[in-house]
Amino acid sequence: MKRRCFVGLTLTAGLQWTTAGYAAPPKTVQAEVDALLASIETSGCAFYRNGTLHDSKDAAAHLRDKYDYFAARGLIVTTEDFIERAATKSSLSGQPYEVTCGDGAAVSSKQWLRDKLAQLRAS
Repeated sequence: MKRRCFVGLTLTAGLQWTTAGYAAPPKTVQAEVDALLASIETSGCAFYRNGTLHDSKDAAAHLRDKYDYFAARGLIVTTEDFIERAATKSSLSGQPYEVTCGDGAAVSSKQWLRDKLAQLRAS
């Protein structure tokens, strides 16, 4: 029993150490990513991911999880990093994400998010 606890504590400490050495993204990046995720969630657009359509709330939650994953590893330094690493394509299949709003044509999530970021920075 003591050995099992020791192994568990060792693994837990090791996992904390692997992410503890990375700095969080700058606050301006976090604010922009939060704003982009809010734009996704409230857009009412459909998001195509790995052959399946997802509503905007599911898409925002999925991209939030991916952001958290990459940020915890020090891989998000700019908002553009978030778009490129987390919000452009599936990490599993490599298939690009697409967005369809209303009756409009599907566009890549990369372009959709870049346009939203440009609007955000212009305001």
